Amino acid sequence: MTTHAVADAQKLTTAARPPERRKSTPWMRRRARLGWLYAAPTAIFVLLLFVVPLFTVGQMSLSDWSLLGGDKGLNAPGNFTGLADNPLLWPSVGFTLTYTAIVTVIMLTLALGIALIVQEASRWNSFLRTAILVPSALGLASASLLFWGLYSPNIGPISPVLEWLGIIDEPMSFLGTPTAALWSTVFLVVWRFTGFYMLILMVGLQGIPADIYEAARIDGAGRWQTFRRITLPLLRPSIAMTLILCITGSLLAFDQFYILTKGGPDNSTITIVQLIYREAFQKFDLGAAAALSVVVLVALVIINVVQVRALREKE
Repeated sequence: MTTHAVADAQKLTTAARPPERRKSTPWMRRRARLGWLYAAPTAIFVLLLFVVPLFTVGQMSLSDWSLLGGDKGLNAPGNFTGLADNPLLWPSVGFTLTYTAIVTVIMLTLALGIALIVQEASRWNSFLRTAILVPSALGLASASLLFWGLYSPNIGPISPVLEWLGIIDEPMSFLGTPTAALWSTVFLVVWRFTGFYMLILMVGLQGIPADIYEAARIDGAGRWQTFRRITLPLLRPSIAMTLILCITGSLLAFDQFYILTKGGPDNSTITIVQLIYREAFQKFDLGAAAALSVVVLVALVIINVVQVRALREKE
C-alpha cells in the first residue's frame, strides 16, 4: 500500500508540474528572425499608411487645424459639437443611408440571382460569367467618367438613340434632377460591382455538397423548399461577407458622386465622404473634417460588429 501511495503521489506531482519549455536552438532563433524579417515590410506598411494617419486624424479632430495655417491649438470637443451646426450634415446622412439601402438590396438580389443561374459549368455560363465580371476590372473613377459621357445630353449616345426611337422629344438630362441623378448613379454602381459580388456568392454555392441537394430531392423537396431550407442557410457566410463589403462601400461612396453630380443638383446627392471633402479642401477646416471622419469610423465599426455578431448567433 505504501509503494502504491508513493507512486500515486509521484504521478500527481508530475501531472501538476508545468510542462517544460522547449529549449531554443540556433536554428529556431534563425527561423524566428527570418519570420520577423518577412513580416517587417507589411508591419511598416500598416504603420505608415494606417496607424500614423489614424493617430494624425485623431489629433486633428481635437485641434483647431486649418489646411492653410496648420495646428492652432486644442479645440476639444468643439469640432465634434460643431458638427450639428453644419446644415448639410443630416441631409448627407439621410441621402447616404438611402443610397446604401437601395444599392445593397438591388446588388445583393441581382448577384445572388445571377450566381444561381451561372453556377453550373457550361460554355454559355462561362461566357456569361466573364461578361458580367468584366466591369469589375474597371476602376470606379474610370467607370464614372465613362458613364458621365454616356449620360451627357450633348456628347452622350443615349439621348440621340432615344430620340431616334421616338421615346423622348428632346435630350434627356440623366443628372439634372435629384431622383434622376440618384438612379443614374445606382445603375453605374450596380453595373460595376454586381459581377464581383456574384463571384463571391458563386464560390459559396459551389462549396455546398451536391449530396445534400440529392437527399432533398429524394425526400420530395421542391425548388423553393431546397433554396429556403438548404441554399440560404449554407450560403449565409458568403451573404454576410457580401453585405459587409456592400454596406461599407456604399456608406463611403465618393468617386461616383463627385464625378457625376458634384453633390448636385442643389446638394441633393451629397454623401458623408463628400461632406468631409468639402470641409477639408473647400472650407480648409481639417479639424471639422477629421471630427466627422472619426464619427464615420466609429459608426462603421459598430455596424460591422453588429453584422458579424448577428451572423455568429444565427450560426
